[in-house]
Amino acid sequence: MYSESITLQSQPEEKDEVRSIKGELKKKRWYEFETKILWSNAIFIIIIHALGLYFTITFPYLNHKILTVWVIVVGFMSGIGVTGGVHRLWTHRAYKANVPLRIILAILYYTAGQNRIYNWVRDHRVHHKYTDTPADPHDTNRGFWFSHVGWLMMKKRPEVRKCGKEIDMSDVLNDPVVQFFDGNYLLLNTLFTFVVPTLIPYYFFDQSLKWSFISQGLIRYPMVLNATWAVNSFAHMFGYRTYDKSITPAENMWVSFVAGGEGSHSFHHVFPWDYKTSEFKSVFFNATTCWIDMFAQIGWAYDLRTVSLEHIKRTVQRRGDGTHPIYHTS
Repeated sequence: MYSESITLQSQPEEKDEVRSIKGELKKKRWYEFETKILWSNAIFIIIIHALGLYFTITFPYLNHKILTVWVIVVGFMSGIGVTGGVHRLWTHRAYKANVPLRIILAILYYTAGQNRIYNWVRDHRVHHKYTDTPADPHDTNRGFWFSHVGWLMMKKRPEVRKCGKEIDMSDVLNDPVVQFFDGNYLLLNTLFTFVVPTLIPYYFFDQSLKWSFISQGLIRYPMVLNATWAVNSFAHMFGYRTYDKSITPAENMWVSFVAGGEGSHSFHHVFPWDYKTSEFKSVFFNATTCWIDMFAQIGWAYDLRTVSLEHIKRTVQRRGDGTHPIYHTS
């Protein structure tokens, strides 16, 4: 069920094209409007967040306790679709899942209302290969807001588009679950992001249709978006570089809490194949790992890849910033 990757190098040797793109980094800084704004995306994101902020503040939580709990439940489950599904399973292939589990994860991911699985995986693989270079879709050198949400409001750089075309996506293209969901993107995205989460409390718990939609479409949905985006912004700018002090990804416990365990980002960028995305397991700070472990117990998740403690220790001693617990034990 579990497999250890003790012989793999924590960072693959850079190819010439990676070094070339990284070499351009010093030439390009602070160009927030280098590429054109995607006005349809920008307007939608601004409106959904303006309404989300208003209703998050004014929502009558005490009068709608069931809807408040439902926001938390759907928010958590849709987050699992992002972290355990499109991220750890489809992007990094850190574990394998049978068809029923892949269907569940695809439904949960589509409840988060983000891009097609194919697009998400491609962009994230490019991000890992070209982190903080002009080819990184959400390059932190362009500032906090660009890495958080601005990259979704602007056209991609030529470097991002070029490198995206070179990423091997054959595994995703050959997954029938992904192809079904992505092939019906508009219908299923609308259905699982807005319609189903709204109608369940309306029909089964006798809740107001108006407040059911507001709580799901205008409160829960923007919250999950920002929890996902926080990994690209907060976890690249704030925290300790515990596992590699030479790169920007950091250990950020706040992000781990709101994003289901994705905040141990220094670890994740050094060991992207580890299904835990963290050295440590925790219900509160790595709920996604607990979810995967639960399905591993019944055989739906298998071939869980993880890095050995010896390899972690060697890496920390060689490349870490000195904040790992091994430096503070007697």
